[in-house]
Amino acid sequence: MTTPRRTFLRQFGAGLAGLGLVAAWPDSLLAGPAKTAGLPRSTPEAQGLSSARIRAFVEAVEQKKLGLHSLMIVRHGQVVAEGWWDPYRPDLKHVMFSLSKSFTSTAIGFAVTEGKLKVSDQVVSFFPDDKPATVSDNLAAMRIKDLLTMSTGHEKDTLQPLLQAKEGGWAKIFLAQPVQREPGTHFVYNTGATYMLSAILRKVTGQDLISYLTPRLFRPLGIEGADWEVDPDGIATGGFGLRIRTEDIAKFGQLYLQKGVWNGKQLLPAAWVEEATSYQVANAPKGYTGPAHDWNQGYGYQFWRCRHNAYRGDGAAGQFCVVMPEQDAVIAMTSESHDLQGILNQVWEILLPAMQAKPLPADASAQAALKQKLGSLTLLPAKVAATSPVLEGLNGKTFALGDNALKAQAVAFAFNGNRCTFTLRDAQGEHRIVCGLSGWVKGETDMPGSHPKLVQLKNKHDNDKALVAAFGTWTDPTTFVMHWSFYETPHGSVVTCRFEPGGLRLEIQSMMAVKTGRTDKTVLEGKPVG
Repeated sequence: MTTPRRTFLRQFGAGLAGLGLVAAWPDSLLAGPAKTAGLPRSTPEAQGLSSARIRAFVEAVEQKKLGLHSLMIVRHGQVVAEGWWDPYRPDLKHVMFSLSKSFTSTAIGFAVTEGKLKVSDQVVSFFPDDKPATVSDNLAAMRIKDLLTMSTGHEKDTLQPLLQAKEGGWAKIFLAQPVQREPGTHFVYNTGATYMLSAILRKVTGQDLISYLTPRLFRPLGIEGADWEVDPDGIATGGFGLRIRTEDIAKFGQLYLQKGVWNGKQLLPAAWVEEATSYQVANAPKGYTGPAHDWNQGYGYQFWRCRHNAYRGDGAAGQFCVVMPEQDAVIAMTSESHDLQGILNQVWEILLPAMQAKPLPADASAQAALKQKLGSLTLLPAKVAATSPVLEGLNGKTFALGDNALKAQAVAFAFNGNRCTFTLRDAQGEHRIVCGLSGWVKGETDMPGSHPKLVQLKNKHDNDKALVAAFGTWTDPTTFVMHWSFYETPHGSVVTCRFEPGGLRLEIQSMMAVKTGRTDKTVLEGKPVG
């Protein structure tokens, strides 16, 4: 079965040029300091959870290569374990992909509470100038609730036509799409529908999602510096594009677990929380008789129902906010994973049975082992060799490239001590990444493909530099492999440089392609200059 997350990733990858991209405690287990006001901390045993089982979970996701970047486990409102796989850090934001949808749904909940709209309102009523000349019966019947539940009546996601519209006008394009079925009767994962929620919120409040949510959600929860990708008209994309920290995900889940209460104040009505996270529509394919999994348990208002009476917000590549009401727990995770169900399986198989109703006896040895494990997490690949017999002849060498998909003109390598500076030249200039030969080197880059976005704004070149951590190793005397991690996103690249007699063959693959065994890659071939 193809999950909506995989579909979203394919769309993301199809829209990107460049490098083949698919697009972080007192006596507690602290992986690193967070800058924003945090949740309280405790030891696992004090909150009825075994340190040994948490460590077993971490080891299982690593052994199964599930690609986690961060993990935070909250029990009874206390953070009992947290860790970031280096180069990811607790103080840095991470791309949320479709976990953004749950925040958009929350904004609609606030607007409903304030009487600005009702879930029964018809979608076309907000767009008198954008609706088609002839409004079909199905389009006329579409309600805000149908946008929230992904039951708009469309037979496929409407996102792609929106992304192709470089001029903007996304609401008009959405309303022009055929609505083949009666709204409310058929679930189709539809990121375009979430965009329409954002556009409606702008209509009724005059504010974008960030501005509207800041005093109502972000500021009360201590979520600072959130940002959101926008369409060509400056409207937040709604269904993707939010960037926040791992602890911000955990706070959001804890707010929902507490039925909208934060620090004793009812921020979001409990009735809305219940409605948004309850089973609203069936999302299993008609006639499906296969095993139960976490994508056929029903859908709420931009929240997925889970097995074990849990629910979650989630995003492509494994951005998770899992809320477990019966266990009084929240699990926040970010990742670049090819197996989202595999991650959840480990939660259900290892963590869920370990959650006890009462505190457990203190276990200093298990806590120390877990602390050591969480403090040493890394995505660093196995080191092979920091040098090669051919290195001296390559140092400072420039290779002129033949025609290639990146339109790159030349590349060069400069080895200096425990570092290698890789330079790519194209029509825009020179782009550099510095790789460590004995560990990650962290820096910034404007390398093509390093700052991927779904929305490509017309006549606007994104000059933002991306944070990158890079590592390089010789896997044999003539093969130098670089690992680039763009660690404010889920994405990375593996760059394999083969130095052949008289030339260079350079292959660039996304980290996701490497993990899943795909063979798609960008190939550059060059000859030494001089």
